[in-house]
Amino acid sequence: MKAIREVDRSGISGGLMLLVGLGGLVGAGGIVIDGARTNAPEEVVGAVLVFIAAVLVLAGLVIVNPNEAVVLQLFGEYVGTLKEAGLRWVNPFYGKRRVSVRIASWGSPNLKVNDKDGNPIEVGSIVVYKVRDTAQAIFQVDDYAAFVRLQAEASLRNLASRHPYDGHDDELSLRRNTAEMANELKIEIQSHLGSVGVDVVDAKISHLAYAPEIAHAMLQRQQAQAVIAARTKIVEGAVTMVQMALQHLSEQKIVLLDEERKAQMVSNLLVVLCSERSVTPVINSGTIYP
Repeated sequence: MKAIREVDRSGISGGLMLLVGLGGLVGAGGIVIDGARTNAPEEVVGAVLVFIAAVLVLAGLVIVNPNEAVVLQLFGEYVGTLKEAGLRWVNPFYGKRRVSVRIASWGSPNLKVNDKDGNPIEVGSIVVYKVRDTAQAIFQVDDYAAFVRLQAEASLRNLASRHPYDGHDDELSLRRNTAEMANELKIEIQSHLGSVGVDVVDAKISHLAYAPEIAHAMLQRQQAQAVIAARTKIVEGAVTMVQMALQHLSEQKIVLLDEERKAQMVSNLLVVLCSERSVTPVINSGTIYP
């Protein structure tokens, strides 16, 4: 199949041709009146010809709105695209199809997909696109807007199935790596739309959640992971503080502690530092030795 590429056409300024067409209509009317008064049939024939010519001139006028293009065809063959805004005049036998070159957006419905780990999730996206080549957009597909929606939905499903909802360690995930996911989604959609003259301006995930049937279980898992991570940090910090305390006591020779006293001190400090509740101090007035 022959590749179609956009060809710019400027047309002729429509203002002058509008005056010519209107003048032809007025002139045809005047000829008819004069022919009827003088009983001259040849003038009536001439008036009809002038009228047809004027109608053809007016039929060639086309208004091009800002951020809009008009695709021109002659007996089924593509001949060019008008992009210059204003009143233009082209061959009256040209077929004309209007194409918006404004930036458009589409929000996908929330799709139910299994992520990389097999968990059912709900995901939705927003795609912003613009027609780059009007000839390809019109002649390569039946409906370029519907084609964009179809490819965007398929690309979103592929993206969700390639990555987990929550990654492990440095693994890319849908929830944490939003910028990387948006860029990957944009690239995949564009790979399908390049041949139809459409450019993807932006694409991003607009909705992401676990499916209702596992949402509660996954929330509990996330909470448990958060608690474990928090307790790990607390213990690491507590051990560091105990080390600092023992080191300062030893360096400044405030008190000399044997191994048993150090063990008891470490135990007490860890209880104080790691406890979730406020600790009540107990003053030991005796000795730990029998």
